[in-house]
Amino acid sequence: MIDNANWLVPLTAYLLGSIPFGLLIVKAIGGPDIRTTGSGNIGAANVTRTAGFLPGILTLALDAAKGYAAVWLAARWTGSNIRWMMAAAILAVIGHMFPIWLRLSGGKGVATGLGVFIPICPEAVAVAFVLWLAVVIFWRYSSLGSIIAAVALPVLVYILYAPRHAPPLFVTLGTVFISMLILFKHRANIERLVAGNEARIKFPR
Repeated sequence: MIDNANWLVPLTAYLLGSIPFGLLIVKAIGGPDIRTTGSGNIGAANVTRTAGFLPGILTLALDAAKGYAAVWLAARWTGSNIRWMMAAAILAVIGHMFPIWLRLSGGKGVATGLGVFIPICPEAVAVAFVLWLAVVIFWRYSSLGSIIAAVALPVLVYILYAPRHAPPLFVTLGTVFISMLILFKHRANIERLVAGNEARIKFPR
């Protein structure tokens, strides 16, 4: 446990979260600036629509991985202190949504949000991912799956973090805060879903 380095936890988490993998992947394969195509978002859904299924899956995996790495490093630095781990989770998601490199215009935090909870409550992540996947497969709305997973995540963490025992208050509040951030970033998607003109995902044949 390195007490005098704990202040590095939120900074490192933010910087990890702010890596714009979607933008970098599309540029690496010779594609356009992802911010100028489709929805303009740097996340996996827009990468899939713009560059194809495999770049989208890679973006999803790396966005989740950076969230996981932020919380894993926090656990290593602080002796698995759950407060610092939750602080890292929050800052990693904020970094993805508001990256300093892109003038605070980033993604919507779904993959990174799931990634940060893998070291905290993997069971909740597994159920939330299944919910997201089921919605995407049956209705082909990535945004709807993300919204449902975000709404369900605080409940899942509360139930599964420590069965028969409520999780620490900081975990509950931190999870609700991350969920609210994700819903806030999806406000335009919610409006389009209500209006019936949200874009669907086209799966490869």
